[in-house]
Order: sequence, then C-alpha cells, then structure tokens
Amino acid sequence: MAMHSLSLSPATSSVRSVHQRPKITPKLRNRPTTLVSLQGNLLSWSSSVSYVKLSAVVGKTVSQKRNATIRCATLEEIEAEKTLIEKSAKERMEKAIDSMLSSFNSIRTGRSNPAMLDKIEVEYYGSPVNLKTIAQISTPDSSSLLVQPYDKSSLKAIEKAIVNSDLGMTPSNDGEVIRLSIPQLTSERRKELSKVVAKQAEEGKVAIRNIRRDAIKAYDKLEKEKKLSEDNVKDLSADLQKVTDEYMKKIDSIFKQKEKELLTV
Repeated sequence: MAMHSLSLSPATSSVRSVHQRPKITPKLRNRPTTLVSLQGNLLSWSSSVSYVKLSAVVGKTVSQKRNATIRCATLEEIEAEKTLIEKSAKERMEKAIDSMLSSFNSIRTGRSNPAMLDKIEVEYYGSPVNLKTIAQISTPDSSSLLVQPYDKSSLKAIEKAIVNSDLGMTPSNDGEVIRLSIPQLTSERRKELSKVVAKQAEEGKVAIRNIRRDAIKAYDKLEKEKKLSEDNVKDLSADLQKVTDEYMKKIDSIFKQKEKELLTV
C-alpha cells in the first residue's frame, strides 16, 4: 500500500500548535463602581474576578457581578458618617429644648422663681446686659423675689427695666435692693397662659422636626455622592427617627409639668 505524506504549508495553513499561538492580552477597561451596604463582615476580595464575597449579610442577598467593580462602604465609614451627622442633630435638638425652657420660665405661675427674670435686659453704662450678670436674684418666700445688684448705682436702671417688661410686676426700690411681689393668677389667666405654653411646646416640636429633616438631607447628599447606599440611608434614618422621638417625649414631659404648675392654685 502506497503511503502518502501530508505536508502543511506555513504560508497557507491556519493550524498552529498551542505553543505557536500568540498570547492574547485582555484589554483593560474602566469598570464602573457600584456601592453596596455591609451589614456583616467582609470575607475576602477576589483578585481574579471583579466581585467580592460577603458573609453574614442579614436579610440581604448580594449577587455576583463580573462586569463591575464593587466598592463597599465599610462599617467604620458608615458609623463615622452616622456619628458626625447624629451628633450635630442632637446638639441642635438640645438647644431647641433649652430655648423652649427659657420661654416657659419667663411665664409666671403664681410662685416665685428667679428664672422669671431671665430675659430682663438692663441698660448698664450705655450697653444692654442681662440682669443676672449684674445682680443676685433670690426667693425669700413663695410669693416674692429679691434683686440685689452688685453695683448699687444700677438700681434705677434695673427698676426701669422691670417696669418696662411684660411681667406685670411693680418693683419696690429701697435704695439697697429691689423687691418684687408675685401677684396671684386668676383662673382665667391661668388658662390663657396654659395655651401660650402649649403653643411654645408645639414650636419646639416643629424645631425638632426641622432638625431631623436637615439630617436626612445630609444622608441623602452622601448617597448621591456614592458614600452611602440607599439601604445605609434607610437604616440611618430609622436610627435618627428614634432620637427624634426621644426629644419629642422630652418636650411633652416638660410641657405637662409646666401646665400642671399653671393650673394648680
């Protein structure tokens, strides 16, 4: 039997050995960055594929994406953002509570209280100053106040400031101290003041809600900047609502106490 040899021309053949095939270098592409929220621990980054493996993710399924590089917000990053924004919100809420308390204290209840004079401004050497900075205020009994200035030359200015205020009290100046008698409130006047206090309490709540709104806007801004995910914002907003509820309860408690003082004869 005749043997026929088969020869392949290098110029015409498309068949090459594996060792002869040129290496194909994959083209590098700019891969988009996707942010995912972590509620568990980051297990490992894979260097051979473009996705990460996550473990202990509570209630969430993370799909593997091979066409995008996933940027994970770490727990430390999320906590840092929460601490910064929530701290600022709490500080502002505390100031709102203090402002409301100051308004409450300026309303007389029929009992002597030095806080009744908190908002009295006195013209002292050409400049308005708070009464408490230039005089000592005490309560000799439940129906009077005693104002003892550090500088006796300010007595007339203090007397004038009290008369011009909306306290409705007539000061008695003996040249040494100023005495104030607290007039008893009528039942009708007590009810009127109770409505004023209720309005001030509602204004305090509005201030708290506005502070919460500003904090939510700050979280939304971080989401747009890809620093937080949508799930992060939802979780942080829920925590912020708990803080808001606490301050709302504080306002209710303070209001009820003030209302009781006003209505108790």
